[in-house]
Amino acid sequence: MKESSRKILPLSWLWSCAALTVLSVSLPLSAEAVSLQALVTPSTTIVKDGRPVKFALHGFIEFKSLAELFPYVESQTQRWSDGRGVDNEQRRQLARELLRRGIESRVISMEDERPLETLVTHTSEELRQALARVKEPVPPGYDEAFLAVQEKWKHSLNCWSASPAIAGRVLSNWYPIEEGIELYGATYDSTEHFWQAVKYHSDVTLADLTELLGILEQKDWGPWLARLDGDPKIYLPNAYAVEFLRHNLARERLQWFRDELGRHELSASDHARVVQQRGAASFRFSAFEEKVLWGDLADVFHLVYTFSLPDDPIRKALGARHFDAVYLGDRRIGFITEEFRSLMLEIWRVKYLKMARFREVISSIPMEIRLSHFLNDGDSPDIPIPVYVGYLNQIRELARGQ
Repeated sequence: MKESSRKILPLSWLWSCAALTVLSVSLPLSAEAVSLQALVTPSTTIVKDGRPVKFALHGFIEFKSLAELFPYVESQTQRWSDGRGVDNEQRRQLARELLRRGIESRVISMEDERPLETLVTHTSEELRQALARVKEPVPPGYDEAFLAVQEKWKHSLNCWSASPAIAGRVLSNWYPIEEGIELYGATYDSTEHFWQAVKYHSDVTLADLTELLGILEQKDWGPWLARLDGDPKIYLPNAYAVEFLRHNLARERLQWFRDELGRHELSASDHARVVQQRGAASFRFSAFEEKVLWGDLADVFHLVYTFSLPDDPIRKALGARHFDAVYLGDRRIGFITEEFRSLMLEIWRVKYLKMARFREVISSIPMEIRLSHFLNDGDSPDIPIPVYVGYLNQIRELARGQ
C-alpha cells in the first residue's frame, strides 16, 4: 500500500481525529446503498429513515462515524497514564482491540443490514483496494481490523432474534417456544425467560424490588463509579459491566424500572421468579421485556453487590434480599462465575438435545459456519459473549453427534 494514499496516524492521533470529526462535513448515506468505499471511509455517517445509524463500544458508548470512534480509543489508552499497572504494550493492545470491536460494531448493526451486506459481498482484495484509497487519517491497524472483520463474518452466522436467517433467529435465547420449555421444575416461554428469572431468589417479591430501587435512587453513584473507573484491574476486565452500571444507575433509568414494574399490574406480594414462569397464560412478558426489564434490573442488583466494598450498607441490603448469588434449588452460585455461566449449557441441553425440532435446526448448519453472537459490541456480565459463543458451537457438535 502506498504511504501517499493516506496518513497512518501514530498513537497520539487524538487531536487530529477530533478536528476531523468536528470540522469535516461527514458524508451521509441514505437508505439506498452503502458502497464499500463509503463503508471504509472514517467520516462516513450512514443514515436510515432520516437518522444516523449509530454503533457502540461496550454496548452504551455510541458513535455516528468511525472518525468519532478514533478519539475515544485514544482517550482510553491514556486513562491510566500514571503507571497504575498499564504498560505501553497493554495500551497498544487495548487500542487494537477497541478499534477492531468498533469496526465490527459499525458493520454488524442492529438497525441496518447494509454494512454487513456490503462487506461480505466483496472480495478481500476489493476491500484492500478500497482501504488503500482512503485519504483520511486512520489509526494503526485500521486495515487489518477491517480485513479480520470481513474474514470472520464471511464464515459466521449471527444468532439473534432479528437475524435475517431463520436459523439465526431460532438459535437466539429470545426465540419463543410455543409449547414452553420445562427447566428445573417450572415451565418457561423461552430460555431467556428462565435465564433472567433464575437471577431472583424464590423469596424475592415485588415489594423487595421496589424497596431496593428506593435505596439505589437515594445514593450519589458518582464516587462509587469513579472508584471502578480509576482502577484498570477492575475496569479493563469488566468494562461492559461498569458501563452497564453507569447507564442503569442514572436516576431516570432507576425511575424507568420502577415505572415498568408498575405498568404490568403486579402486586407487592408477587414473587419475581414466579411471575416470569409460564402460568395460566403464556407470554405474559416478551423476551425483550425479560432482558431489558427483569434481566437488566437483576443484573444491576447483582453487580452493585459484586463491586461494592464489604462495608457498604447497600451491599448489606442487597445481600439480605439474596442478590449475593444465584439460588437454584439447593445450589448457591456466584453471579460472575464459571459455574453460573455453565448453567447456559445445561438449559441448552434441554432445548437442543431433548427437543427434536430445535435439535434439527442447530445440527443442520454446516460446521464450516461459525455460530456467533454480536450486537453493537454489547457483552453480558453473567455470561461473556465469547463464552456464550463457545457453548453454542459446543452444543451444535453434541446435537450433530446424536
